[in-house]
Amino acid sequence: MIRFLLLAAIFAALALLAYIRLAPSDPARWHEDPRLVTRPNTPNFHLIRMVGGDAMPQVFQVTPEELATRLDEVARADGATLLAGSVRELHMTYISRTPLIGYPDYTSVLIEPAGEGAMLLAFARARFGRSDMGVNRARLERWLAALDRPALTE
Repeated sequence: MIRFLLLAAIFAALALLAYIRLAPSDPARWHEDPRLVTRPNTPNFHLIRMVGGDAMPQVFQVTPEELATRLDEVARADGATLLAGSVRELHMTYISRTPLIGYPDYTSVLIEPAGEGAMLLAFARARFGRSDMGVNRARLERWLAALDRPALTE
């Protein structure tokens, strides 16, 4: 009986891990406009926008199209894959996964004109769990640091 319960528990754990890794991601659910999202009740997100965010957007002295192109390069180099939107639309949502289990995180970005330049609004959040241990904030900070190179902000 104990062997059966142990095998059942192992099977259930493997099934849960498989679901986390293989669950489909519906673009209609995850592709959001950072300006319009409601702040979640859980602490597993980071929001960059003018009002009601966790951080204010940074202005880059490039065109919105240049910023969107560069952001796409940075996100993909960081291991993210595009789920919805496009560089042409200046609105993209990426999936990033943890290395071992593959927990999915979603990062929606919107590029807007800002004076002579452009700014990035973003909403990064975890799909599963209550806490992300700061991973979404760290990812956005890493992406912004990569964008904040002298060639881009001069």
